[in-house]
Amino acid sequence: SKYIDESVTPQYSFGYGLSYTKFQYANLRLDRSEIGPHGSLLATVDITNQGDRAGCETVQLYVRDLVASITRPVKELKNFAKIELQPGETKSVEFQLTGDELGFYDETGRVIIEPGEFKLWIGPSSSEGLETSFQIK
Repeated sequence: SKYIDESVTPQYSFGYGLSYTKFQYANLRLDRSEIGPHGSLLATVDITNQGDRAGCETVQLYVRDLVASITRPVKELKNFAKIELQPGETKSVEFQLTGDELGFYDETGRVIIEPGEFKLWIGPSSSEGLETSFQIK
């Protein structure tokens, strides 16, 4: 087969796009590192427009369940926000994430929320951004 050595990754990641300015992501922080199954956490990141013109950015939050009892997506888009920044301006963007949003359907169709470790990314696309982790206890 002539396709056996071909890359299976997309040419452009989800959220990829060109902008007329450059944005820097910094200082990703969580207000807690553990939550209960029905608890919540606040993820915050600072975004700076490093270019010389105003621009809009779509800030995306992704999560991965590292220890689920069934195979889970490598990265799941859980939230996003559109912001506009003037040249040199910095804004903090906050996302609330709940344990209920991290559940999944088991083979009987019930939603279950399993304890374990999760990775969290915030960035401009599915292939870029800052990473941290938290746990459901």
